[in-house]
Amino acid sequence: MKLAIELGPPDDEWETHIAYALEAERLGIDFTWSPELWGYDAVTPLAYLAAKTSRIHLGTGIMQIGARTPAMIAMTAMTTSAL
Repeated sequence: MKLAIELGPPDDEWETHIAYALEAERLGIDFTWSPELWGYDAVTPLAYLAAKTSRIHLGTGIMQIGARTPAMIAMTAMTTSAL
């Protein structure tokens, strides 16, 4: 069975969300998902977590596709993957 967590709604509690994801990885959780809400994108937190984690899989729960061109989505994914 695969287990996943959500980072929670983007707000000013980033340290808490990051600590939650790091502890989840330590406990063996397989995935973490980052939501996108008004004023916050879904990818930037994942790029930050990519630098802090080593095993947990990262993904976007919701990403506003209509607000981005396909090329921008691809560039965002490639940059995040490279980080």
